[in-house]
Amino acid sequence: MMSLARWARAAAIAATVAALASCHKAGPAETAALSRPGGPMPPARPVAALRPAPPLKMPHEVDCNTPSHWDGGTFYVFNSTGHPFRSSGKSLFALGPATEIRYDNTVNGGRWIECTWRADDGLLYGWYHNEPGGLVPGTTLTAPKIGALRSADNGATWTDLGIVLEARPGTLKPDAQNGYFAGGHGDFCAMLDARQQWLYLFYGNYAGDVSEQGVAVARMAWKDRDAPAGKVLKWHEGGFKEPGLGGRLTPLFPAFIAWERADCNAFWGPSVHWNTHLGRYVMLLNRSKGKGWVQEGIYVSYAANLSDPRAWTEPEKIREGGSWYPVVVGLGKGSAGTDKRAGRVARFFMGTESQAEIVFSLPGDPPPPAGPVTDHGP
Repeated sequence: MMSLARWARAAAIAATVAALASCHKAGPAETAALSRPGGPMPPARPVAALRPAPPLKMPHEVDCNTPSHWDGGTFYVFNSTGHPFRSSGKSLFALGPATEIRYDNTVNGGRWIECTWRADDGLLYGWYHNEPGGLVPGTTLTAPKIGALRSADNGATWTDLGIVLEARPGTLKPDAQNGYFAGGHGDFCAMLDARQQWLYLFYGNYAGDVSEQGVAVARMAWKDRDAPAGKVLKWHEGGFKEPGLGGRLTPLFPAFIAWERADCNAFWGPSVHWNTHLGRYVMLLNRSKGKGWVQEGIYVSYAANLSDPRAWTEPEKIREGGSWYPVVVGLGKGSAGTDKRAGRVARFFMGTESQAEIVFSLPGDPPPPAGPVTDHGP
């Protein structure tokens, strides 16, 4: 069942969407693109810019990142509001109705599928944000955890593989004033490296001292994906060396003001994709300030590789205000575009709706293709 805290966050999305007027494994073409060299980032500075596009809505309401993947000529999308719904079609612009997915178990609190990745053998792996209830009696406060899933039917049904990321014991703050969380890890995305050796999880940490809070990263050997519990390691003080379940961490982008305060100020909700035009990984971020997680803006950061979290550039604002959960879907004929792969032009979503494209450029680039871009294929 969807938590009351998450219901409140979903309602806030609807109030802010009008302000503008996040794992798949594809075939050889995508593997080749992901395998581009990941050495030092070229000196050219990327630019990300939004341009208007005809309105486009996801088939179901959205309250987290929106993962997507291709299987042959079929495009699949997962939208979650406490429980996930799956849609499919020939492209982003031809999706059918959303249908409720099924888990093989029940847990305390809702589960939002935030990212997916399709393995070479056709199995689909997913990761969910879980908000257990009853942690702070008499309030709607919760402390999210991150769990793993596996599906043999492109996400219609899922096997729960257990919790893989959880905050340190003793960090719950029952007097938290942000309106939603008293601690925990959540609001995240996942990205597999080019060699298919490590899966990286970029997540929000709402627990511990302010110096620990912010956007953090952990990783797991891809070979451990079928038994991931206890196999994830958090980045801490220069290495992936702390256990995913209860370990310490060092954030990539520390909070400015602690999450438990009414005047909280921090980045959260990362969404990462590989950009074939830039030859870089791109991270979109929310930044919220104050009780109720008022959206201050949407930011972008870049990195040439995933192995060193310190390689991410300082976030730059690309959108004033806006709504939660910025996600791209890559466009272009034959692009196999998803939330994890995009090129020069992509659809830019904030939650349920898109009213813009996002264009990525490098100095000296010719003008981008005229919009709107409506090609989207495997």
